Amino acid sequence: MEQALTIAMYCAMALLVVILIFGIVNLARTDPEQASRSNKLMRLRVIVQAIAIALLVGVGIVSGMISF
Repeated sequence: MEQALTIAMYCAMALLVVILIFGIVNLARTDPEQASRSNKLMRLRVIVQAIAIALLVGVGIVSGMISF
């Protein structure tokens, strides 16, 4: 279980980096849809970031590093 959560966390972090790169590339564009695309990428980044944090907490709980 811990290994599956760890792999999922790393995948979410990699996806987050990809979304960040897309956002930076989008800032250099000057087309009319740039603002809308930037807003969508920001929302997607926040969602993926929340998932990555939840997976990180899950790994901590399963491995015993976080206890209640």
